[in-house]
Formats: sequence, structure tokens, C-alpha cells
Amino acid sequence: MHGAELLLQTSVWLRLLQGLWVTAWIALVSVGLSVPVGLIVGWLMTSRVRVVRWIMRLYLEFIRIMPQLALLFIAFYGFSRAWGLNLDATAACVVVFVLWGGAELGDLVRGALTSIPRSQYESAQMLGLNPWQTFTHVILPQALRRMLPASVNLATRIVKTTSLAVLLGVVEVIKVGQQIIDANRFQYPDGALWIYGVIFFMYFIVCWPLSIVARRLEQRWNHDD
Repeated sequence: MHGAELLLQTSVWLRLLQGLWVTAWIALVSVGLSVPVGLIVGWLMTSRVRVVRWIMRLYLEFIRIMPQLALLFIAFYGFSRAWGLNLDATAACVVVFVLWGGAELGDLVRGALTSIPRSQYESAQMLGLNPWQTFTHVILPQALRRMLPASVNLATRIVKTTSLAVLLGVVEVIKVGQQIIDANRFQYPDGALWIYGVIFFMYFIVCWPLSIVARRLEQRWNHDD
């Protein structure tokens, strides 16, 4: 039988959508929590205290050097044995993706903040703004505009990297696809092509709106300028 007929089964679509929801939930929570972590890390990277900057740099380099898969295994297996933390697979994925996303976003924040000319700070002081007002009303809006494209790219990378959750046993969309393919491998021997094709478009549907939102924000900010 032709593998495309597998997609005519309602149960197949329901299971894939359930798996997509797990993927989207992990990605949404990870991206959402990465934002405050990244803002704090980026701010600390610009600290005048050298020790603080060194610690943040060490954190960033550790996250960049270690493969995400190794970090997942450390969080899922290592933490439970070392400190008795009984993290389930989903929680371990969220922890790792937040630490990873927060570190990468923090470096983007650092780069954006340090790229703002010193004259912007001086102009704000001449207008009578205090340091907090200068940061929130002058520096931060400019920094957000500069880091927006790279931040959207990071968000899509987090979404795609959630596929590693399957290696910890999380029943996300990739795992569901594998289960469907295995269950129908004799009846639909070429079903894998169609199932993975659907999964590809599901990932595209999740990531595409991020690009649309970023483009519209960028257009709006350019119009305001």
C-alpha cells in the first residue's frame, strides 16, 4: 500500500498533533524562561566587576563547548545521582534549554548593549534622566532592535533542538512519528517518508510565525524612526 494512505487515518494526525503539542510546550517554556535569564546574564556580562564578568564568561563558554545532548544526559542522569534530584525527562529538557538559551541570549544582550555609542548615555544625562531611565527608555530599546534578528534565530534553534528530547524518552513529535512508522512498517513500507514530511512541515509551522513577528516588529520600529 502507498505510504500516503497512512496520512488518511485520523488517529495518525491526532497522535502527531499531540506530539507537536509536547514539542511546542517544551520550546515555549524554554524560550520564555530564557528571556529573563538572558537579560540578567547579558547585564552581568557588562558589569564593572571583573569577577562577575569572568563567571558569566565561564558559564557561556561551558554551555557553548558542551554538546546539548551531553547536557541533557548530565541533567537527566547526573543530577539525580549527584544531588538526588528526580527530574523527569521533560523537566530536564527545559532546564538544559533554558541554561543554553539564557547563555546565548545573554551574549546577544551583551553585544547589543556594548554597541550603543557612549554619546547616547551622555545625551540622556543631559536630558536629566537617571541611570535606570536611561537604560529602560534609551539604551534597552536600541539594544532590542539590534539583537532582534539573532534572537529570533536563537528561538528557532531552540525549537529545532527540542527534537533531542526523544533520546530521553520524551514522547514528542519525533518519537510519535517513529512509533507510527514502526507500527505500520509492513503495511506501509514507505510510510516513513510521508510521516517525516509531515513532521517537517509541523516544525516549519511552529518556526515561521517567529520570523513573521520579528519582521513586523522591525518594520514597525523602522517606521517609528
